[in-house]
Amino acid sequence: MSYIDLRSDTFTKPTKPMLEAMFKAEVGDDVFGEDPTVNQLEEKIAGIFGKEAAIYCPSGTQTNQIAINVHTKPADEVICDTDSHVYRFEGGGIAFNSLASVRLVQGDRGRITAKQVYDNVNPFDIHKPKSSLVSLENTSNKGGGSCYDFQEILKIKEVCNEFNLRLHLDGARIFNALRVTKETPRQYGEVFDSISICFSKGLGTPVGSALVGSKNFIDRARHVRKLFGGAMRQAGYLAAACIYALDNHIERLDDDHHRAKAICDKLKQQSYIDHVFEAETNILIFKLKDGITNEIFLSALEKQNIKAIGFGPQHIRMVTHLDFTEEMLEQTLSVLDKLRF
Repeated sequence: MSYIDLRSDTFTKPTKPMLEAMFKAEVGDDVFGEDPTVNQLEEKIAGIFGKEAAIYCPSGTQTNQIAINVHTKPADEVICDTDSHVYRFEGGGIAFNSLASVRLVQGDRGRITAKQVYDNVNPFDIHKPKSSLVSLENTSNKGGGSCYDFQEILKIKEVCNEFNLRLHLDGARIFNALRVTKETPRQYGEVFDSISICFSKGLGTPVGSALVGSKNFIDRARHVRKLFGGAMRQAGYLAAACIYALDNHIERLDDDHHRAKAICDKLKQQSYIDHVFEAETNILIFKLKDGITNEIFLSALEKQNIKAIGFGPQHIRMVTHLDFTEEMLEQTLSVLDKLRF
């Protein structure tokens, strides 16, 4: 049975042209620095963000965890939103991989402010961990694809400079944010010490994320990637897909945003919905009315050949993506109109 799958943008399959690019890739041993396609990708993504260097890794979790490990020492503290991916969805990696603690800040749909960062920096005190890193997420997954105001990011950077803190961006869906807010990648590269960029979500590749930063930072990151078991050999076949996506799949993210907004508007009209987070990009999260559980709602959807995912008690997440077509959108809108509980 064929389903309309809205559980995540990670369910996309490579397009035919992307597969052709992968089959044609020149490859070598990346651990020796001799895979020309990986080298091309790393140079390309570093250049896009105006950074000196980049490293290609299997996952966004790994790029985030490598960045945290390089930026911190054991007993340091990372400041981040309470719903941030680096804290909620990376298996306790901050503690396990880097022996660092976390200062959680309750932001607005995953977005924290400069004042909150300022208020949560630990002054020198032998009883407290040393604040050393601020990690932001843009777009915010748990925030329903919410985007940061770039002016607030600049203010956060000022706080980081004042306290000598590093600033990392979990930019798993940074290109989604940039399509909406209209900043350039280089503006982000100027502000952040490191940025994690995922290719296997909205950009539609099968595997991989990149971490960008200074040459010294990436040299250290390459060592940590080896420690974490993330070094790959003929990874150029995968890197070729990422190069293709950067050249062909960024502008089309607007289609995903348009379709998410259409679903959001339809959900607002339904009696079984308590509220919907406004769809800024390709993620929408909504709360069901009392008495309607996730299991009841998801089962009703699945009977209509549509899959979504529970995202907290009575909360559902849907994510639009490369493989979600206009025809699928119309079918989804029709099903949402007909559901009764």
